[in-house]
Amino acid sequence: MLPGTHTSSSGQRGRLGWYEEALEQFEEIKEQDHQATYQLGVMYYDGLGTAANAEKGVEYMKKIVDSPCPKTRHLHFAAAYNLGRAYYEGKGVQRSTEEAERLWLFAADHGNPKASVKAQSILGLYYSSKEPKELDKAFYWHSEACGNGNLESQGALGLMYFYGQGIRQDTEAALQCLKEAAERGNVYAQGNLVEYYYNMKFFTKCVAFSKRIADYDEVHDIPTIAQVTDCLPEFISRGMAMASFYYARCLQLGLGITKDEAMAKHYYSKV
Repeated sequence: MLPGTHTSSSGQRGRLGWYEEALEQFEEIKEQDHQATYQLGVMYYDGLGTAANAEKGVEYMKKIVDSPCPKTRHLHFAAAYNLGRAYYEGKGVQRSTEEAERLWLFAADHGNPKASVKAQSILGLYYSSKEPKELDKAFYWHSEACGNGNLESQGALGLMYFYGQGIRQDTEAALQCLKEAAERGNVYAQGNLVEYYYNMKFFTKCVAFSKRIADYDEVHDIPTIAQVTDCLPEFISRGMAMASFYYARCLQLGLGITKDEAMAKHYYSKV
């Protein structure tokens, strides 16, 4: 279950002020401080404390990746992950999935837990979505990322076990992954568990679980959930939509709850 992650408008303004102040300080010390150079790359690329400037963000990331200085070694993996993201998105640089893959593989460093775990997870997503899919590679990288604590990959592994993608189908292992990921706050894993409970006709359980997830938007905004859980916003949205759909379905048909078509219509509108 998600912890309290609602951010007030005053909190958002405070965070923006912090970014603006940090940006100014990092600019002053960037020539002497590699960490400042890296942080500037992230801030310019994502528009934190300043207008987004992908080209400038890429420039700073390349400085870190290409630096021979031993003091930048601990930053190489994170910078390579972000530079790979730029190549994949085609922002600040000409789009190249091949270069993105190369950089992510470098950043993942064969599953090294001290490398970029985000790169390990994104490789799992990349290999499962590219055409043709390479599901064995996707499973490998999600396993590495999950072993290093990545929540997104833990949920993805559950689905790969559930549907036998890149690995032999194993419902018991799938449910273990999905339940653990759901308990840690993975909303997409929660949505898929709702679907499982509905299909297995565990309607009372489905209703209780789905309503809580469907109502996240009343106290949490998706960007904040993404920041807290380190999961992708698009999968958080999908998980909430799945929960809303099955809760609405149960309300419409009176499954595990008193039939209420008006309320069902409300939750269908959230899908």
